[in-house]
Amino acid sequence: MAIDPRSTSTGGGTRGRLADLASYAGVSEATVSRVLNDRPGVAASTRQAVLTALDVLGYERPSKLKRSSAGLIGLVVPELTNPVFPMFAQIVETQLAAAGYTPVLCTQTPGGVHEDEYVQMLLARGVSGIVFVSGFHADTRASIDRYVELRRRGLPIALINGYREGVDATFISHDDVASMKVAVRHLRELGHTRIGFATGPPRYVPVQRRTAGFRAAMQGVPGVDVDEMICTTLFTVEGGAAAALQLIEAGATAIVAGSDVMALGVLRSARQLGLRVPHDLSVIGGDDVPFMAFVDPPLTTVRMDVNGMAEAAATAVLEEIAGEPVEHREYLFAPELILRQSTVAPPA
Repeated sequence: MAIDPRSTSTGGGTRGRLADLASYAGVSEATVSRVLNDRPGVAASTRQAVLTALDVLGYERPSKLKRSSAGLIGLVVPELTNPVFPMFAQIVETQLAAAGYTPVLCTQTPGGVHEDEYVQMLLARGVSGIVFVSGFHADTRASIDRYVELRRRGLPIALINGYREGVDATFISHDDVASMKVAVRHLRELGHTRIGFATGPPRYVPVQRRTAGFRAAMQGVPGVDVDEMICTTLFTVEGGAAAALQLIEAGATAIVAGSDVMALGVLRSARQLGLRVPHDLSVIGGDDVPFMAFVDPPLTTVRMDVNGMAEAAATAVLEEIAGEPVEHREYLFAPELILRQSTVAPPA
């Protein structure tokens, strides 16, 4: 549940508040009432779930239940329609909660609350640190001043996927260059030479790195104009579908997608054109979100180490809060090629 910084009061009435808290915490309204009134007979884990719901949903705690704001850590993520972002959020939240902190999830949506607005809200609540997932730090057109200012304040932060020079903080990144090399190597070993790359907007750091990795991996392939085999669109199903049409027209017998969501669009366009995957067109995705093993055909993909990356980001923030020495640099996490059934040798 994303917090709305424009509504942090207990507006909506007591009944509405009890219903909201009960739904979020997965308990009855009666249990919520007992916790709010600090009555006995409630399990410690249940009590903590209700208190977490109070913090995350933006309701003010009763005075007897107030805790130090040092227990709050912000987690800023993009939209949740791409399954990889909820995966990051769940693991980071679990790590923070296990350490006794309350994660405050801030979800960005197109036309919704801006990252800077969320940061101001989090600072007003006195958070002890913030974890950013694929935020403005990943956009080379965006200023890094917002992060420099947070570090000037001494706030521990960790930034996932999107390294920027000049920010004295911990960066956790998927090795995008290596991910393209393992994907292209697999396709070339199968015999493909006309390999296309479908990815998102080129202003993003991961896109720039993957494009560089793709170019490096395609060096030495005879008779291929690499520029013609790269298509930048959007990180959506529709973006993948549009890129696939262009790359198939260019003669691609295999397509590496910048994400699993884009790969779904590639599969859709292939079917619309009457092509069989993998017999007529091989497809490789990226990230390895859980349901990729259940699409038709099961998708070969390059797995991002979401667990390791999320845990590393949370650990870096927690250690810095605790006053332990943390080396501020970028940590790269190696990709893993997950072979399923969407890649075979090219058609004769």
